Amino acid sequence: MRTTRRSTAPRTTAPRTTAPRTTATGSSASGSAAPARRRAAVAVLLTAGLLLAASACGGGGSSDASGAKGGTGGGKGKVTLTFWDWDPNMDKVVARWNAGHPGIQVKLSNPAGGDQLVAKMITAHEAKNGPDIAKVEYQSLPALVSKGVVRDITGFTKDTVTRFDQATLRATVFQGKVYGVPQDVAPLMLFYRADLFRKYGLTVPTTWDQFAATARAVRAKAPTSWLTNFDAADPGWFTGLAQQAGADWWSADGDSWKVDIDGAPTRKVAAYWQGLVGAGAVAKNPSFSPQWNKQMNDGTLLAWISGAWAPAQLGGIAPATKGEWAVAPLPAWTAGDPTTGIWGGSATTVTSDSHHPAEAAQFASWLNTDDAAVTEQVKQINVYPAATSGRSLPVLQAAPAFFPNEPDFYAEVKKVAPAARSFPMWGPNVTVTFTGYTDAFSRALQSGGSFTGALGGMQTAAVADLEKLGFTVG
Repeated sequence: MRTTRRSTAPRTTAPRTTAPRTTATGSSASGSAAPARRRAAVAVLLTAGLLLAASACGGGGSSDASGAKGGTGGGKGKVTLTFWDWDPNMDKVVARWNAGHPGIQVKLSNPAGGDQLVAKMITAHEAKNGPDIAKVEYQSLPALVSKGVVRDITGFTKDTVTRFDQATLRATVFQGKVYGVPQDVAPLMLFYRADLFRKYGLTVPTTWDQFAATARAVRAKAPTSWLTNFDAADPGWFTGLAQQAGADWWSADGDSWKVDIDGAPTRKVAAYWQGLVGAGAVAKNPSFSPQWNKQMNDGTLLAWISGAWAPAQLGGIAPATKGEWAVAPLPAWTAGDPTTGIWGGSATTVTSDSHHPAEAAQFASWLNTDDAAVTEQVKQINVYPAATSGRSLPVLQAAPAFFPNEPDFYAEVKKVAPAARSFPMWGPNVTVTFTGYTDAFSRALQSGGSFTGALGGMQTAAVADLEKLGFTVG
C-alpha cells in the first residue's frame, strides 16, 4: 500500500506514500554517504527488480509455513520483536499472532507512515537501534537495501516465496535474494458513480479515447460537473498510468543507470491529460483536498482513477455516496488490452538490526500468507492480498462495506491484478523524482505550461541527483 492510502484524507491503508514529501530516499538522506559506500550501493541496486525467484518448489500445506529456522523461540526463552507499521487496526492482527505464539511476542509501534517511516528507519539503523520488522513501500525498498537497513531473508522464506506470483515477488527480490514479504497489491481501476452515469446516459469507457469523449460529454450535459480531476500534487496515480503505458523510469545496463522519465510512454500519458485539461474537460484541483472531498461527496466529480484500496477511503472522502459507486477496469490504450498500473503496495521487512531474524521472518511470513492473518487484514485494513491464495479467501466473496451494491468487487480486482504492471526497477532516488513531479506539474497546471516539459524537468533533476550521489548515468 502506499502513502496514498495514508495521505491527506484518512486513507485506511497504504496508498499514501506515493507522494513522498520527505527526502528519505533522496539526496539529503544519501548525500553524506562516502563514495565507496555509494559504489557498494550501486552493486546492490543495479539489478534491483531483475527478479530471480528464490524458490519455486514445495508450497507446503501449513498456513504458517515460513521456512524460518528457530522460529518458535524454543530454548531461548520468550522473544520480543518490535514492529513498525502505520496501518490502522494492525494491533488487532498482531494480537492474533501474540495469542497463538507465546514464545514470540510482537510489540507494535507506529512512529510514522510511508516516507517518514523510511527516514526514521535510516536514522535508527545509523544508531544501531532499529526495529526488528518494518512495513516498507515497494518503491522505497531498493534504497533501504543499498543502505543495508533491511536484511536478506532468503534462508527464512523458502516456502513463503512459493505463495506469490512472480510479478508480485519482483518488487522484493533483488539479485535473487529476498528482502521482504509482499503484503498487498493495488492495481489501478476506474471507480465511477453508477447512479450519475445512469442519470446522464453515460457508458463506462473501456479505452482512453472513450474516456476523453465521456469527459467532454459530462461537461456538455452537466456544465458544473467533471468526469474526474487531474492531480498534480500526488505522483502515485500518474506513475501508475505511466506504468500502464509501458514506461520504465529506471533501468541498469552493466555498471550504469538509465533514467527514462521523459520517454515516449510517459510523454503520451502527459500529452493526453494536457489535452483534457486544456479543453476544460477535467477539474484541476488536487485529490484529497477539502475541495476535492466536497466534489466527490456532492457528485461534482463522477469518477476516480485509484488503487483497489479505494472503497476503504471513500467512506471518509464522500460519506453521502455509499452504495452509489461501481468499479471497472482502467481504460486501455488499445481496446482489449488488460494492462493496468499500480498505485501503492508494501512489504514486511526484517531489518539488519534485528537480533532475531528467524523469528522476525516467521512473523512476516505469517502476516502475509496465513489465511487467518490475511483475512484479518482484509477486515481491519482493507488490503487486497499479495499472496496468490489470499485472493480466493471467503472474506473477499463479500462486497466492501462502502460498496454494498458491488458483490463482485473483489472478483473484478482479481481479474485485473495479474495484468497490473509496475516498474521492473525502482531507482534509489524515488523521493527526488516524486517531489519533482509535484513541483513541475503543479507549476505547469497553474500556468498553462507544458506537461511534457514538466517531464523534462523531472528527468533532468533525477539524473543530476543520481550523479550527485555518485552513480554513473548512461
